[in-house]
Amino acid sequence: MKKTFTWNRRQTLAVAAAFVAASTLGGAHAQGNWPGTQPIKLVVPFTAGSGTDIVARLVAEKLGPVLGTSVIVDNRPGAGGTLGAALTAKSPADGYTLLVHSAGHLVNPWIYKGLSYDTLKDFTGITPMASLPNVLVTAPSHFANVKDLVAQVKAKPGHFNYGSAGNGSATHMNAEVFRLAAGIDAQHVPFRGTPEAMTEVMAGRVDWFFAPMVSALPLIKTGKLQALAVGTAKRSSALPDAPTTVEAGVPGSEYLFWVGLFAPAKTPQPVVDRLQAEVAKIMASPELKERLEKLGAEPFTMPSAQFNKFIVDETGKAQQVVKAANIRVD
Repeated sequence: MKKTFTWNRRQTLAVAAAFVAASTLGGAHAQGNWPGTQPIKLVVPFTAGSGTDIVARLVAEKLGPVLGTSVIVDNRPGAGGTLGAALTAKSPADGYTLLVHSAGHLVNPWIYKGLSYDTLKDFTGITPMASLPNVLVTAPSHFANVKDLVAQVKAKPGHFNYGSAGNGSATHMNAEVFRLAAGIDAQHVPFRGTPEAMTEVMAGRVDWFFAPMVSALPLIKTGKLQALAVGTAKRSSALPDAPTTVEAGVPGSEYLFWVGLFAPAKTPQPVVDRLQAEVAKIMASPELKERLEKLGAEPFTMPSAQFNKFIVDETGKAQQVVKAANIRVD
């Protein structure tokens, strides 16, 4: 006997509502109306208050209104930023879940075994957003200058130590680039984060640390830390009297720490292009420039295609430093 199925009014309405919702969401891309009113999530794989988080929140504040929707920062810290990156890589490539990561994103594939994602294949770079210089800090009067630091360390190989905010972090990479360029031998002391490392430097138990400018600047201004140099290729407007490490006598020691915006691979190109254009406008605005300058940071943007080439090049450089410095996570 043939069965007959009947629908009650509640079932009919539920199916209709689901069909309309799916059609509306699917049609957003087809009609070029992304993002509509659906919220956009910026996954930040570090704790609130970190340099990466600060940049993400500055951008989110301005990006929401220009896109006509809310932009939410979602902090997912852990494992050097790999947990948040893995979450984003597994998200739909629809422009609603994005990743705000740092230069450390390109270091992680070389120091973490068995990552659940491929740094180059599972993401598309939208644009870098800002560069955040690191500053070489010591306890007051610990060293006279960079040349004095290098001379003392060379005189006693292995006697001195330097801190970082963790293996493979930007502070660690900057320190290793400097150490290798200077040809010095010292002990690496990784900490859970920047605050812990700076505390030990101020106490004199750690000899030097390449601290993020945004974190170290207040302590430098109050005399609790001494700034010997900045790790970037050019001086920072936040500390104009501090030379670069290259100017201070260590050629090849420059290191670029940046924060960028990524999307899951296969995100529609029109979405990527729209995000890149809007973020570039935001970062070029006088208000953002002023706010970043107070943090010792600078706007740093480029087109998506150029950024993806930059990512490939920088990943190769990161691999070379990791190998030369024998960086690993046990």
